[in-house]
Amino acid sequence: MKQKGVLIFALCCLLAGVSFMIWDMFFRQPEESLNPYAYDMKNIKSGDTVMPRYTEVQQIKPGLAEIHGIAAGPGDRIFVAGEKGVEIYDPSGKRESAFPVDGSARCIRVDRNGLIYLGMDDHLEIYGRDGKKLKQWPASGADAIITSIAVTDEDIFMADAGSKIVYRYDHAGNLQKKIGEKDPRDSIPGFVVPSPYFDLAVGSSGMLWVVNPGRHSFEKFTRDGMLLSSWGKASMAIDGFCGCCNPSNFAMLSDGSFVTSEKGIERVKVYSPNGEFNCVVAPPGSFNEGTRGLDLAVDSKDRILVLDPERKQVRIFVVKR
Repeated sequence: MKQKGVLIFALCCLLAGVSFMIWDMFFRQPEESLNPYAYDMKNIKSGDTVMPRYTEVQQIKPGLAEIHGIAAGPGDRIFVAGEKGVEIYDPSGKRESAFPVDGSARCIRVDRNGLIYLGMDDHLEIYGRDGKKLKQWPASGADAIITSIAVTDEDIFMADAGSKIVYRYDHAGNLQKKIGEKDPRDSIPGFVVPSPYFDLAVGSSGMLWVVNPGRHSFEKFTRDGMLLSSWGKASMAIDGFCGCCNPSNFAMLSDGSFVTSEKGIERVKVYSPNGEFNCVVAPPGSFNEGTRGLDLAVDSKDRILVLDPERKQVRIFVVKR
């Protein structure tokens, strides 16, 4: 009887083991779905239910094969740069003119005189309002990837995502300063740029604002490269930025507020001049999943111009009335 009991017990164990193997093979969820630290982007996006305070009022469909950069110029004209060309629209969205460029314009800025500055991968090109090329500067460096340009009466600032640095040039093309190099003595942490999204702008006070995307923060510098302050929060909540490198792009409203865009969680938001979350312009559901490179511009009426490279549109948003 004792041997029979042992045999029955062994048989039960064998059956239990086989049953577990069958369940494990066909019914158990993958380990990654059981990871308590994993986050589901779809759940995060669907949970992003903050109602936008802006409404979309217009779309413009550029004729370029690819669109990469947008700028607002004098008279609230809209400038779109991309693959082998630039297109110019009046404020109503009617195309006024276009001109070809040799290559792909990654970013664009237009000064108050109507001069057009293009970041052409590793170098800067300057065009007149008529599309005539006026200047072409040498490449900024062997690893240069020019992703953003800001222009003042004295300076031209360029963000180089490849070298992870900001350059300040004079208008003759002479390098005046490298900004943001890591320097513990001056409490400058250096820029963390994991991907080619590295934006900058000059505020109304004349201070230079630069996104440090890997740190999910904005940093304010003097034109001589002194770090004055910073703000930002790494968070998956609506008031923060998450992922490897966000925000991806930004622009500034007339009151000094920041308009930001993100990738991963495709959305556009507004922050106050001191970095407090204000509102949503466009939630994730407004964009195709996987959209990247939502470049931004703001015109004199504080209309927010969103470049949507996935839908190949310029989308215009205004505050809800």
